[in-house]
Amino acid sequence: MDRISGLSDELLVKILSFVPTEVAVSTSILSKRWKFVWMWVRKLEFVMNHFGPDIALQDFINKNLPLLRAPVIEKFRLQCFYKSFRPEDINKWVGITVSRCIRELDINYFSFCHKEELAMLLPSSLYTCKSLVTLKLNGHRLLVDVPRTVSLPSLKTLLLHEVTYSTEDSLRLLLSYCPLLEDLVIGRDSDDHIRGIIIISPSLQRLTLPIDGGASYSNEYVIVTPSLKYIKVENYAAEGFSYLVAHMPKVEEADIIAENQHHLEKLFESITSVKRLSLNVWVNEEEEYMYHDGIYFSQLEYLKLCISFDYWLKLLFRLLQDSPKLRDLKIYVSCDDSRKYEAGSWNNDQSSVPECLLESLESFEFAGYRGRPEERDFVSFIFKNACRLKSSSITAPLYPDEETCSSTET
Repeated sequence: MDRISGLSDELLVKILSFVPTEVAVSTSILSKRWKFVWMWVRKLEFVMNHFGPDIALQDFINKNLPLLRAPVIEKFRLQCFYKSFRPEDINKWVGITVSRCIRELDINYFSFCHKEELAMLLPSSLYTCKSLVTLKLNGHRLLVDVPRTVSLPSLKTLLLHEVTYSTEDSLRLLLSYCPLLEDLVIGRDSDDHIRGIIIISPSLQRLTLPIDGGASYSNEYVIVTPSLKYIKVENYAAEGFSYLVAHMPKVEEADIIAENQHHLEKLFESITSVKRLSLNVWVNEEEEYMYHDGIYFSQLEYLKLCISFDYWLKLLFRLLQDSPKLRDLKIYVSCDDSRKYEAGSWNNDQSSVPECLLESLESFEFAGYRGRPEERDFVSFIFKNACRLKSSSITAPLYPDEETCSSTET
């Protein structure tokens, strides 16, 4: 008798849960004992890599999904194109998984065009699933139609990427009935049927959100998330819309892309407790290089600044002044070499040197260094005044055939 045959059915099921679903199903032909073992597997993944319909797989799922013997489905993942399966079949499959106390549902429903096609409805039972912990929906042909009876008491992770909402209020209604929600990722589509993004969640800890008035035509953003610890915002929106971000006293890490000074200030006002900040600013007008007085980052220890705009030194120096505990500073220069020269005004007066340079900065990295006058001025200023610096790295732009040209350790 081989070693595998001597294992218990419970252990065999656990082994099959680590292999692709098609492999698990193929074991049914090994022997009579193996015929139904795969039906106890709690994780099912069906990934389509071709555009056309797959009648054989569709028939297989229709026949066998209702016969699954596992009382709980840990994960059901379906990645397909809109022509792969009939929408009514996908709706039925999701309904079956909900009836089996699904914990993680991941649907990727791709389409290459935005024609007037009927969006695919998911069963209303999905929005009242008490066992659901993770929900990921991806594809503009997926219609998020939230009933008034919505209740997702166990949901902690929610990803909605380029989906279509049935009404203006669908997203707000959905979030209102997820009392344990911790991680929210939203990706926008240019025609997702909502003009305002309202996120009010006392439990939310991680948020990823694009703010793009040019592409998604939103005119209102409201973010009230008092428990948030991490926020990632890609802000390409212009002026002319309502923007309310409540203070986030528990934020420890932020990743921000901003094109507008007003929006950057709004975000800065709400994340003053941040410890790690990655910032990419595209503001390119001299009068818009800084945020207003009164914003102070008393806990900031890590700062990464991507330089892709003129007058970057003024913003950086202000951040250094307002971050007395900064320990790690990383500067990355974009490939654009057309930035205007900004004369440095690095005062040798010791009283003007930022406190973090004198007391806390330990690591300094400058990537994409070209030796421009303002870059040389800044680097000299750092090396002259950073009293506690332990390591530093200065590298030239990396092109496909070019390695790091210089690196120093201090």
